[in-house]
Amino acid sequence: MRSRAESLEFALLGLLSQGPLHGYELRKRMSAVYGPFRALSFSVIYPQLRRMQEKDLIEESFTESGGLSRRSRIVYSLTGKGKKRFAQIAETDSPDYWEDEGFGMRFAFFSPTPKPNRVRILEGRLRRLSEKRAILQSELDRTPAGIDKYLVEWRRHSLESAEREIAWLEEMIKSERKAK
Repeated sequence: MRSRAESLEFALLGLLSQGPLHGYELRKRMSAVYGPFRALSFSVIYPQLRRMQEKDLIEESFTESGGLSRRSRIVYSLTGKGKKRFAQIAETDSPDYWEDEGFGMRFAFFSPTPKPNRVRILEGRLRRLSEKRAILQSELDRTPAGIDKYLVEWRRHSLESAEREIAWLEEMIKSERKAK
C-alpha cells in the first residue's frame, strides 16, 4: 500500500465488505488483520472512518447497545461507492503489495481478489523475496573474519526465513494455478 492511510482504508473496507460493524468490533478485527504486535488505537481508526464517510465510502447508523450501557452504538456499513472502491483496490496489483506490510494486508483479503491478481501478487512477492535471499546469501558469503558470531547467526536466520517463505509462495502459486 502506498501509505498507512490507504492500507487502513483498504482493511476497513475489507472488513465492512463482510457486513456492518460497530467501532469496537472494527478495532478488534483490525487487530486480527494487523497482528498482535501492531496496536491500532481509536485515535487512528475513527479519523479514518470520518474521512471515509466524507468520501461517501461508508455510512453510519445507530443501534441500541445490548449490554449494561444505555448508549447507542454507531454501526458502520459500506455504501455502493465503498463496495466499488474495495472491488477496485482488490482488482489492482502493485509492487507495493510485494513488500512485507502491503503483502500481509492484501493477503488478509485474498478471497475477494480475482485469481489472476492473486497469482501476480504471489509471483511479485516471490521475486522480491528471491532478490532478498540473494542479497542475504551474498552478505553471509562475504562475512568478514572477526565479525560478531551473533550477527552471523542473525543473517543465517534471516536467510532461512526468506527461504521458507519462498517455498511457501511457490506452493501457493502452484495451488492457485491448479484451482478453478
